[in-house]
Amino acid sequence: MNIGNLWNLQGQLVLLLMFGAILRKIGMIHKEAKTFLTDFVLFVALPCNIIVSFPIEYSPSLLFSFLLILLISLFIQVFCLFIGKILFRNQIQERRSALRYGILVSNAAFVGLPLVAEVFGESGLILASIYLIPQRIMMWTAGLVCFSKNEQSLKQKMRNIALHPCIVAVYIGLFIMFSGIALPEFIFKTLKSVSLCTTPLSMMFIGALLAEMDKNNLNIDWTLSFFAFIRLFFIPSITYVACKLFSINLLITGVSVLLAAMPGGSSTAILASKYNGDALYASKMVTFSTLVSMVSIPLWYSILH
Repeated sequence: MNIGNLWNLQGQLVLLLMFGAILRKIGMIHKEAKTFLTDFVLFVALPCNIIVSFPIEYSPSLLFSFLLILLISLFIQVFCLFIGKILFRNQIQERRSALRYGILVSNAAFVGLPLVAEVFGESGLILASIYLIPQRIMMWTAGLVCFSKNEQSLKQKMRNIALHPCIVAVYIGLFIMFSGIALPEFIFKTLKSVSLCTTPLSMMFIGALLAEMDKNNLNIDWTLSFFAFIRLFFIPSITYVACKLFSINLLITGVSVLLAAMPGGSSTAILASKYNGDALYASKMVTFSTLVSMVSIPLWYSILH
């Protein structure tokens, strides 16, 4: 694989950010449009994206590999949940929510899947689809808890999470995957079409938020650098060492490490905006980690080869 292909994928994200910033500057993305973008992505595009990601074709001979990478992914998610709570406990609530969510949820779906397909082919792509299942479930369970208000009772939090459109989409996706029932083609293609809007709209929304900042708010403080280090270097390092210690085969190791090395998920800023977090800070998190990943991902690619 040409390293240029890696930068092309990441350059796409940066260009979408710039596009959103330009649209905000010329007034096409105004306050009402931002509200619409937030609600559309969170309650329509993301649920569609989740549903279409679950139908996976596999053969019984691959069952062991599926179970192994599922366990690795689950370990990574639990580890991320734990270190997020420990490392950022002294941050103010609005930033703490974004930092914990950003550690837990990466941009593995948009950047990771095409990357794995380029590097490891169809076999790697199938494994990557399995890897993403725990992240998608944690994203809309523990991830939503990051943004839940402390004054809510546990019962209220659980009810809000259980009935969230993205969680309902997980229910539907799991049912489709385990039942083997295929959606009618016209329904699947419609959901797929809507789901393709998720990343462009999310990144343009982040760009619009960045365009609203004054110059004094564009500085990169130590927490953003620390977040990028944990997300892009520490987590994949732990994954790489663990896979080597347990003599995991090269394909599963490669897929796991590359997906663990993805930048912060674009949904961080969307959720921060929707649930009264620090949306501007969350936007800087996603942008900065994406820019740094243009160096870190080729580095991990070199290590794995």
